[in-house]
Amino acid sequence: MAIRDVLDNKRILIFGYGREGKSTETYIKNHVNFKSLDVFEGKIEDIDEDKYDIIIKSPGIVMLEHNDKYSSQTELFINEYHDQIVGITGTKGKSTTSAMLAHTLSECGKNAILLGNIGKPCFDMIDEISDDTIVVFELSCHQLLHIDRAPHIAVFLNLFEEHLDYYGTMDKYFGAKANIISHQNAFDIAYIGENVPEISSDTEKHIISSIEHDFNLSIPGEHNKLNAEFVFRIAVDEFGCDIKDAIEAINSYKGLPHRLEYFAEINGVKYYDDSISTIPEAAISAAISIPNAKTIIVGGMDRGIDYDILVDFIKEREDILFILCYATGERIYKEVKERSNCIMTEDLHSAVKVAKDKTASGNACVLSPAAPSYGYFKNFEDRGNQFKEMVKA
Repeated sequence: MAIRDVLDNKRILIFGYGREGKSTETYIKNHVNFKSLDVFEGKIEDIDEDKYDIIIKSPGIVMLEHNDKYSSQTELFINEYHDQIVGITGTKGKSTTSAMLAHTLSECGKNAILLGNIGKPCFDMIDEISDDTIVVFELSCHQLLHIDRAPHIAVFLNLFEEHLDYYGTMDKYFGAKANIISHQNAFDIAYIGENVPEISSDTEKHIISSIEHDFNLSIPGEHNKLNAEFVFRIAVDEFGCDIKDAIEAINSYKGLPHRLEYFAEINGVKYYDDSISTIPEAAISAAISIPNAKTIIVGGMDRGIDYDILVDFIKEREDILFILCYATGERIYKEVKERSNCIMTEDLHSAVKVAKDKTASGNACVLSPAAPSYGYFKNFEDRGNQFKEMVKA
């Protein structure tokens, strides 16, 4: 159903007034004949739900139980534009894969736009969508939690332990992400990574488990070659892109900020910003993806996830110096403090000072925190930008 049809002549409450809430307000004021429109930023128990026909919730607000009166930009948008959407989720790599796919489709002559969790609220882009537009929609678990319809083409890259502060258990976290496929029907298509558990759905499913094409990427990491495999299959098999053109487009993709981003060489040391890293697997990928990565800065907010895999990696890689900071750094340090390749510091500023002192010319230093930025920085972008400033100071 069209978004306007859902919202016309309704009493509407916008619950949450961040970037998406403001986007919702702008769209409604410009396109909807509403009865009333209010904005609320308090606690859910303080909402008088009887006053409203529909409540449009921002994705970051915790609400694990379903309530028919609540909706979201994501749910409304997918219901109208379902046939044109490639929705992409996964614990790791969804931003890179989404941006790479939009780039590849555009380079192959398709009318593609990129929106969603990557930074563009979907309502902001509605006026740019025509009948031939391919909508590449990066979707977080929070955006997927309460949807009742899934994109026509769904991509579920991988699943790792994350967001347990929000969901409490891996089953609930997986359940939110699984909606990208479980709400598909027999006419829809799904591309799924091999470590994603089985999801019940009648959709046509394709499992991507290996790299089958010879990519020469402009961005580092074997994990990005697997992301490229997803992009290639979708571009060629679903949208008819020429094989040679698709590979050339994929190889020309330059990457996103804060994702294994090379930004400086100082005194012979190359510095990389991987501030998007919020799980231990990401820090391990950074360590093995960057040539001569001999210093890794780790630490941030503690969400209570399991760090054993990173602890084991630190113990195995005595050739790499791990500089730890903040709450997760303290947790990890308790397990590795007897190791000569680990240093505990107070904060990122202190960690950068140690890195500058300890990293030898010809090697690389990577910020790959394996933890969220909250409580110490505004967001991961702020953390990455401050890291760059500290390095260059």
